[in-house]
Amino acid sequence: MFALHQLCLAQVGLRPGDGVYYDDDFARVEEIYLRARGEFLVGEVRGEITAIGGLRRVDDLVAEMVRLRVRPDQQGQGYGAAVVTVLEERAAEFGYRVLRADTTVKQPVAMELYRSFGWHETDRKVTGATVTVYFEKFLGA
Repeated sequence: MFALHQLCLAQVGLRPGDGVYYDDDFARVEEIYLRARGEFLVGEVRGEITAIGGLRRVDDLVAEMVRLRVRPDQQGQGYGAAVVTVLEERAAEFGYRVLRADTTVKQPVAMELYRSFGWHETDRKVTGATVTVYFEKFLGA
C-alpha cells in the first residue's frame, strides 16, 4: 500500500519534504480512517495492490477523499473510478454532505477523474514548485 503511494507520487515528481508530500497516516489507517467515520480501500488484481483510496472525516458534514492512487501501468482501466464510486457511496452512508479532495496540476488524469464525477474546482495554491488543486462535491441535502 505504502509502496504504491510512493510510486505514484514519484511518477509526478513529488517527494518527502517538498511541502506537499506526507505519509504519516499509513501507519495509522485504522485510527485515522476506520475508527473515525471513514474508510480506506485497497484494490488488488492478481494478488498485487493496484489501487487505494481513503475517506477521512473533517467534521460531521464534511469528509476528504485522500490517497487516491492507481498503479501507473494499470491506470485508465477504471480502477480509480471504482474507488471514487465506492468512497462517494460510503460518504453518503456516513451522512457527509460535502466531499473535498486535492491533487496537483502534475496529475491531470486525477483532475479529469474528479471533474467526470461532478466535482468542481474551488482553489489553487502554490507550494514550492507544486500547484495544488482543490476540489469539492456536494452529496445532497
